[in-house]
Amino acid sequence: MERPKVIFLDAVGTLFGVKGSVGEIYSQVAREFGVHANPEILNQAFSSQLKVAPPATFPDVEDMQDIPQHEFEWWYAIAHKTFEQAGVIQQFADFDTFFSELYIHFGTGEPWFVYADVIPALTNWRKKGIQLGIVSNFDSRLFSVLQALELRDYFDSITISTQVGAAKPDPKIFGIALAKHNCPAESAWHVGDSKNEDYHGAKAVGMRGVWLHR
Repeated sequence: MERPKVIFLDAVGTLFGVKGSVGEIYSQVAREFGVHANPEILNQAFSSQLKVAPPATFPDVEDMQDIPQHEFEWWYAIAHKTFEQAGVIQQFADFDTFFSELYIHFGTGEPWFVYADVIPALTNWRKKGIQLGIVSNFDSRLFSVLQALELRDYFDSITISTQVGAAKPDPKIFGIALAKHNCPAESAWHVGDSKNEDYHGAKAVGMRGVWLHR
């Protein structure tokens, strides 16, 4: 197998994961606001709301400085509907303040952990002279999370859906990532935990897709 010029990786579920579950973290932070919700019910509600949410892309936004506000509102809608589905939204005296704290929390390293195989793999690829990039459907908090988890310096490029107006498996996001490295699709790999977004998305543009089934 020919050595790739660039290896792109997904972020959440590939490089790092949530400690416990999203439902557990939602429940923990909600308790600080006097709201008691079952973590498993919250997690199920979150998963269902995430599946039906529109892609986190804002192609009509002309000023990049406006993107963080759109990201915030996108996640606000998901979190609000999650607690509605769980039947506990009425317990909140101030959901807006709760959500602001929750949103900031997920932009730190605290709720995340780096998978044990990540640092050895990144180090090995870098030693071999392979360029590394991230292609993710996460939002701009990814930059602060990567910094907090001490992963940022491994990567030559970071391409996220909210900033390019396209989310995986859309070919556009892969094309933009490849252009940053001046790399043809056939000379790049993309590794990720989603069979549809990562594996099939990469293969559709001519890259070698690697499905990481954690």
